[in-house]
Amino acid sequence: MALQAAGWLSLALGVLGIFLPLLPTTPFLLLTAFCWARSSPRFHRWLMTNRFFGGSLSDYLAGKGVPLWQKLATLAVLWISLGVSARLLSRPWVSLLLLAVAIGVTLHVLLFQKTRRAGD
Repeated sequence: MALQAAGWLSLALGVLGIFLPLLPTTPFLLLTAFCWARSSPRFHRWLMTNRFFGGSLSDYLAGKGVPLWQKLATLAVLWISLGVSARLLSRPWVSLLLLAVAIGVTLHVLLFQKTRRAGD
């Protein structure tokens, strides 16, 4: 029961992360998959076959990597949203913090996530 609840909470946070630039989506979806794989085959099957993120999540967990177009789109949205946020908040320490986050996420996406080429 606790793992199911943790799965629902991490799913909610992952979905919020799609819209909020400082909240990561992928780690929360991976946590959801972990929780539900151990607590609810039905929920886990639903997650892995979900039309919005099931395919990408399944490929990631299978070690197939992330398509190049998805990496580029992720980085574009990241830099634009954090740039707008830094501009609107206009505090030097916030801008530095957002810059550090953007650099960290960019390095993770480019260096630690396998890139799947077209046709793979």
